[in-house]
Amino acid sequence: MSNHHHKETFITKYVFSTDHKMISKQYLITGIFMGIIGVFMSMLFRLQIAWPDHSFSLIEAFLGHHQDSGVMTPDIYLALVTIHGTIMVFFVLTAGLSGTFSNLLIPLQIGARDMASGFLNMVSYWLFFLSSVIMLSSLFIEAGPAAAGWTIYPPLSALPQAIPGSGMGMTLWLISMAIFIASSLLGALNYIVTVLNLRTIGMKMTRLPLTIWAFFVTAIIGVVSFPVLLSAALLLIFDRSFGTSFFLSDIFIQGEVLHYQGGSPVLFEHLFWFLGHPEVYIVLLPALGITSEIISTNSRKPIFGYRAMIGSIIAIAFLSTIVWGHHMFVSGMNPFLGSVFTFTTLLIAIPSAVKAFNYLTTLWKGNLQMNPAMLFSIGLVSTFISGGLTGLVLGDSALDINVHDTYFVVAHFHLVMGVSAIYGMFAGVYHWFPKMYGKMMNKTLGYWHFWLTAVAAYGVFFPMHFIGLAGLPRRYYANTAFPLFDDVADVNVVITLFAILGGAAQLIFLANFFISIYKGKKAAQNPWRSNTLEWTTPVEHIHGNWPGELPTVHRWPYDYSKVYGENHENQGEYVHGEDFVPQIVPLKDGEEES
Repeated sequence: MSNHHHKETFITKYVFSTDHKMISKQYLITGIFMGIIGVFMSMLFRLQIAWPDHSFSLIEAFLGHHQDSGVMTPDIYLALVTIHGTIMVFFVLTAGLSGTFSNLLIPLQIGARDMASGFLNMVSYWLFFLSSVIMLSSLFIEAGPAAAGWTIYPPLSALPQAIPGSGMGMTLWLISMAIFIASSLLGALNYIVTVLNLRTIGMKMTRLPLTIWAFFVTAIIGVVSFPVLLSAALLLIFDRSFGTSFFLSDIFIQGEVLHYQGGSPVLFEHLFWFLGHPEVYIVLLPALGITSEIISTNSRKPIFGYRAMIGSIIAIAFLSTIVWGHHMFVSGMNPFLGSVFTFTTLLIAIPSAVKAFNYLTTLWKGNLQMNPAMLFSIGLVSTFISGGLTGLVLGDSALDINVHDTYFVVAHFHLVMGVSAIYGMFAGVYHWFPKMYGKMMNKTLGYWHFWLTAVAAYGVFFPMHFIGLAGLPRRYYANTAFPLFDDVADVNVVITLFAILGGAAQLIFLANFFISIYKGKKAAQNPWRSNTLEWTTPVEHIHGNWPGELPTVHRWPYDYSKVYGENHENQGEYVHGEDFVPQIVPLKDGEEES
């Protein structure tokens, strides 16, 4: 490919870029910005839960007329919980994680010049940016943003007169999500076509890094399930604005009988959760793929059970699309159907356990390099196991009834999905920062960031399991009306203190990230001594990734610490004189591909 490329302006290079590396940075910076807003919202409502009658000048400063002398109103509490959940699930974990690392790594790790369609890639980012702007603009509406929970169940979300947040704020939420889904679908189709069609010579599917398998399968889940959420959002818009009754029937408001009849809010639940549950794995699988790569590299060992890991990714993807009903055990579902969803839900424990055990076996007796990326990867394995175990309780229809809609559920999904995915995102940033910016992040600040975050995450979500088992319901802006829960008030104070610590710890990351872009130590071409193709490209970004010919692949990506066999004269020594063998190194005579 010719290096005589047309001269790029600031606009074509940094704004309307079609280069996958720049688009990944755009996703990352936007995701970080949305994350700051989402975490700040959680700080505000945690203050309210811990000290419900206390006046806070912070609340007064930020919430304006949505508070009364520094105490937030119930309406804005619900709105903050709603927008916090929406931002973190979709705008940070879905777009920030998949958008950043799928874009950065798919072309680099399969040996391609760029994505299949640079233009569609650019459009997908700008649709994501537009949906972010619309979602944030709903915060400035007089009546407040959407307040029906991030699941936006009707009739609360379907009747503009139901609560203040059901008005214009809800309409903007639906418009924002429709645009977001269009962005996700464009991105996902691009990723799938790129992986299938643009792999370099020798890059068979069985030589792909597990990161690429995870991004590829994640994109397939997105294409299957996101359109279903789009249909739910469009039908909800019809119910709200055009007088239809898809999700409404026999509604009374203040004694007035509304004209809706024949619809069913449970239909909305089916449509929502058909995306909502696969969404957990759209968020988790990229983080697990990133963790596979980092644990193998920093253990200086081949990943254990490569084909089993691929099989588990595919099994998780399939099973995740047939378990959505476990979110609806208390909706009046037929008990037999409940038992079917219980069975399929508990089946997911098998491929998940395969992944967990394979990580532990890769770490076992490895030559561990404990850098921040490795710590966050090991942290992900920890939260994935501890958060996943409580899923066995919630996945059982008889047990779920007792803890449904309590803090037990909040604790479970924040650990297994929220914290685990965020850990994967942090691990990916620390590991591939040298590839994105040509600089190294500060390792000491990375250690501080990890340990404070890890302590805070368990400090917040571990006690939540117990107040959930005690019956404390979620989404209540104060529990003072229930003397039954006076005993858990102190636990909520402890949780809030840990939440503030966790929020403060992210300031270390932000400082480290943005200062390192400009002041960080210059990165070597392959700072982690890694095998995958992205580390064979120059440190300085060039259009088309590689100068001259594309690389040819001769082996799988996990040839770490490969030694001669028992019958060889050099037994016990590294085959290539190094503890890593990049994919572009041809096999020696008599050397077998792992």
